[in-house]
Amino acid sequence: MSELISNIGELMTQDGELGTMSDAAMVLEGERIAWIGRSSDAPAADKHTDAQGRAILPGWVDSHSHLIFAGDRTAEFEARMAGESYSAGGIAVTMEATRAATDYDLTRLGLGRVAEAVAQGTTYLETKTGYGLDVEHEARSARIASTVADQVTYLGAHLVPNGMDADAYTELVCTDMLDAVRPYADWADVFCERGAFTPEQSRAVLTACRDAGLGLRVHGNQLGHGAGVELAVEFGAASVDHVNFLTEHDVALLAQSWSGWDGGAHAARGDGVRGTVATVLPACDLSTRAPLAPARTLLDAGVQLAIASNCNPGTSYTSSMAFCVATAVLQMGLSVHEAVRAATYGGALALGRESGRDADGERAVGSLAVGHRADLHMLRAPSATHLAYRPGMPLTAGVWRAGVRKA
Repeated sequence: MSELISNIGELMTQDGELGTMSDAAMVLEGERIAWIGRSSDAPAADKHTDAQGRAILPGWVDSHSHLIFAGDRTAEFEARMAGESYSAGGIAVTMEATRAATDYDLTRLGLGRVAEAVAQGTTYLETKTGYGLDVEHEARSARIASTVADQVTYLGAHLVPNGMDADAYTELVCTDMLDAVRPYADWADVFCERGAFTPEQSRAVLTACRDAGLGLRVHGNQLGHGAGVELAVEFGAASVDHVNFLTEHDVALLAQSWSGWDGGAHAARGDGVRGTVATVLPACDLSTRAPLAPARTLLDAGVQLAIASNCNPGTSYTSSMAFCVATAVLQMGLSVHEAVRAATYGGALALGRESGRDADGERAVGSLAVGHRADLHMLRAPSATHLAYRPGMPLTAGVWRAGVRKA
């Protein structure tokens, strides 16, 4: 079954060769994009959808979320809004509720959160463990996550549980816990931050997980200056996330990691040596009343940028990537095109899915080109500019995920 979508007012492909097109059309065949061009040149297809002049962009690629949890942290949020500062300790509250939940409930809750995200244009997402924090419950979280998300990150190194010695827990994360989650995980992450894991402990986690064959990510530089960026670049991590507090040296390290990357017309094909993506989490910054991550500085330095939701119960209980994009434009100094790119192609780059054109099961996401996965987000607006021009408005008019219309 093929589907022609024509009369697209603005097609923001995020592909280096196609760019942004007007009066465009696309043909979808199965899960792939089969043709892109002018509406007047569109071939016939089994089904026809008239976009009626609306804008279409790639589906959001949410490269940082925490969807496998139970419980509620409204009281913590209210306290923070009343002036209390954020610390990592609130994770323990979610840990207790998550451990007490049944498999059925965790799966139901996770699927519900994914459905909320998809309804707002997210078509590819990563999610993490990190609320089990023992061997049994981390393995369970990873198994459940693998049934609801596109990619799974092992985050046993999220917080040291109350009553445990930090070094002993780090050893557990690197051995028995890692072995238990390995069948379900694509990546490993560590919260390298005061109140969580020291640079030495973080190094041990990254080393063990790299040796186990997992890709690497780092939660870093969220609560203050620290070693997160340095470790991420040293280990060749795919991304370092949060990055609120950066020195000039941190920015230079991230930029240098991309020095061999072709950022020109062929960037969407993945030419050159990949570096470490800086993932900014605007909704989290607002919820914790932290300084906004220096997205403008990072882009100007040549760092590849991703925007993600960080959907979690404590510091960013939203999966609205449109809200994050609007915040990036209105408060972080990005253009609409830069913000959309970071929330689509940038997220795909952080997850290693920016390339893979026309290979079954490995098709690129985060950009629109022939052979890429047919992940589309149609707006109830003539251009993507409306995402920031009309912040908070429900602008999603249609969502296709792997060629299947979901909304």
